[in-house]
Amino acid sequence: MASGFVVVNAIAMFFVEAGVATTAGAVSMAGAAAMAGAPSRAGANPWVGVPVVYVHGNTGSSIWFSLVMNVPGCHVVALDMPNFGQSSPLEGDISIQRYAAYVAGFMDAKGLKGAVVVGHSLGGCVVQALALERPDLVKAMVLVDSGAPNGLITPKDRHPVIELMRTNRAMLEQALRAVVPTLKNDELFKAIVDDAQKMAQPAWIGNAEALSHFDITARCAEYKGPVLVIRGALDPIITADMAETTAKAYPGARLVTLEGVGHSVIVEQPDTFVRLLGDFVGEHVTAR
Repeated sequence: MASGFVVVNAIAMFFVEAGVATTAGAVSMAGAAAMAGAPSRAGANPWVGVPVVYVHGNTGSSIWFSLVMNVPGCHVVALDMPNFGQSSPLEGDISIQRYAAYVAGFMDAKGLKGAVVVGHSLGGCVVQALALERPDLVKAMVLVDSGAPNGLITPKDRHPVIELMRTNRAMLEQALRAVVPTLKNDELFKAIVDDAQKMAQPAWIGNAEALSHFDITARCAEYKGPVLVIRGALDPIITADMAETTAKAYPGARLVTLEGVGHSVIVEQPDTFVRLLGDFVGEHVTAR
């Protein structure tokens, strides 16, 4: 596993990656950049295998994908979007499309083309926006308990609760426990909460507003690539109707519902997710 930073429009974006590199230097270079706090060299992709890019959700970071980094035959990259985790904060307006533009810039810098792009929760909306604006980057989408193409509305009277989560760790822990109801790994849960507290202050309300204003419904049919929609049956945020709406929006989509899983199969049943992803990649994507 390697890690580092890529600078996109003056924003340092943290990432971790796993897979097989064409040279040992690819790993050591990225690791050295991470230790030095410097950006890794961008451009050519020195890794082999199908590129897979993980995009986290609200209050999230690359840590959410730490249990699903090893996918046979794949070069897996998990990033921290701007405003999240170890990446730099954004100035100005927050929108799903703006996050998607930074993911696109990151992928360009890393030489990741024709990737399987996986989005969790808010990250699923980011991936959908990315696929429409930069289909050259997105060979296929995997949407895990994702917001629908018409977003997810958070009533403004919930904003004080969101602000309380920002300042009260106990409240934040309670909220995050609700979206990972079957997660038993206390060490991972602590790391998830730690990274959630790193989210930039304007993003707490800004992300909720961005999701509320997101709507690409009229354009979904433009994306012709394969789409796998995954929903945990115990998800308290994304309803069955929302997941069905997402699956029906894309011509090449299918929906898988997982019993006994909440909002986050990637941490609740990581082996199940890796199997589903591996099968999807094997069916739709040719290794490089």
